[in-house]
Amino acid sequence: MRTQGLSLSKAAREAGTTSRTVVRLGKPALRKGSNGRYAAKPADRLLRVLEVPRAEGSRELAVRSSREATKLAKYWVAVHKYLQTGDASEIEQFSGQSVKDANGREVPFLTDLDELKRLGFAGVLSFESIYSRAA
Repeated sequence: MRTQGLSLSKAAREAGTTSRTVVRLGKPALRKGSNGRYAAKPADRLLRVLEVPRAEGSRELAVRSSREATKLAKYWVAVHKYLQTGDASEIEQFSGQSVKDANGREVPFLTDLDELKRLGFAGVLSFESIYSRAA
């Protein structure tokens, strides 16, 4: 809802669920307006389990902030662009930066181009979804 400006019902439909379920599970991230319609808050503290590239391969990382999740998503876009085009300019922006996990620990972004290329060629980095696979 937040990034694409979707209504609650359209966002729920795209996620394959109901508006009622979205409200029940995502209430901390929603605000009900005076007109009775729900809108996404500018940021939230919902727990998300995302994938993050590490030298030993992709690993799951729990983050508790939409801002941290967005930072990680932008990093994935830069990694994907590098592996597809060889353009490392966006990866360089993440040098020295990190993402904070749900426990407050800083996890540095992998910006070693040779290491990213090795992981990409090995098929370890998947771009279908940065979200962790559910069991």
